[in-house]
Amino acid sequence: MTTTTPPLLQRRATWVPAAALAIVLGGSALALDHNKAFGAKPEAPKTPPVQATIARVMPQTVQVYRSGIGTVASMATVTVKARIDGQLDKVGFVEGQDVKAGQLLAQLDPRTLQAQLAQAQATRAKDAAQLANARADLKRYTTLIAQDAATQQQVDTQKALVDQLEATVQTDAAQVQYAEVQLSFTRIASPMNGRVGARLVDPGNIVHAADTSGLVVINQIDPIAVQFTLPEDAVQDINRVQQQSNQPLSVVAYDRSGNEMLGTGKLILLNNQIDTANGTVQLKGSFANPQHTLWPGQYVNVRLQLDRKQDALTVPAAAVQRGQDGTYAWVVDAEDKASNVPVHVLQIADDVAVIDKGLAAGQRVVVDGQYKLRAGATVVEPPPVAASKISNAARVASGSGN
Repeated sequence: MTTTTPPLLQRRATWVPAAALAIVLGGSALALDHNKAFGAKPEAPKTPPVQATIARVMPQTVQVYRSGIGTVASMATVTVKARIDGQLDKVGFVEGQDVKAGQLLAQLDPRTLQAQLAQAQATRAKDAAQLANARADLKRYTTLIAQDAATQQQVDTQKALVDQLEATVQTDAAQVQYAEVQLSFTRIASPMNGRVGARLVDPGNIVHAADTSGLVVINQIDPIAVQFTLPEDAVQDINRVQQQSNQPLSVVAYDRSGNEMLGTGKLILLNNQIDTANGTVQLKGSFANPQHTLWPGQYVNVRLQLDRKQDALTVPAAAVQRGQDGTYAWVVDAEDKASNVPVHVLQIADDVAVIDKGLAAGQRVVVDGQYKLRAGATVVEPPPVAASKISNAARVASGSGN
């Protein structure tokens, strides 16, 4: 007996294997695409360029100087004291005023010393009269001995008396001079031009030559001195410049902020030894100070001007960075790639750094944005800001709405 399969069952039998084959092929294709996707190497991410402000290394003539911190000091200081004991009758100055050399500062009671001077003068006059009489007797004895009316012994005795009285008169003259000097000490005058400080003794008090405090202190403040120190390596530069020129080196004093110039003077002292404790040398400058812009005890910034350096390499001071190994700058090459270059700074002044090692003229250096840089990074300058935007920003910052 022959069995016949219905048409519907035949179609089902054909469809099932075909569907299974399609699923297998689809899975294979999906697996192939998955393997391709995960087997490919990803592209390396590109480092975006860094925006930074750039300036060029410019050669120019600059004034080379050494900077230090100094203290203003009076050119001379005198503590006025009494040279004799006595009562202070009056003072001839006002506290804090300027005085001239020879001006009366104090007057002591002179009466005792005036009496001593008068006594010494009287003694001198008495002895001078005796000397005159002895000389007259010697002259008579000399005449008489020629007439055999006197002996040689009388002449010799009289001559010795004259010599004795001459010595006595000389002593009297010295006593008179001593008394005059002592009397002059009652008038105390200023030994120099300067400014007096506070009065240390009031009139009516008894002063003594042994007093340590004195009557008043005078400071000479015109001219005035500025004492400062520099590192020991500055000594050779100073000596070199001084040997090249007979003119004293110029010293400029600024206030503590370094913004206001207080005066210009000249170097008068380069100390003859280096302080081994801190490796510095002491210097002193002399300043004309008619306006009293410099005051004793004031701290100032000092610049000792050495010489003018031709074609010195300069960059904005902001280009100089400091690290553990010293100073350096970020240099941008022709391909706009940044690199870290060690530099030696000769000086920094007025926002300009003078470089004597590490850079060449025309090189480009980064002056703003260094914190974003890495070695090899591409550097681009930020787009210029429109002048109107800058003006608006300035007005907003100043608080003006017009």
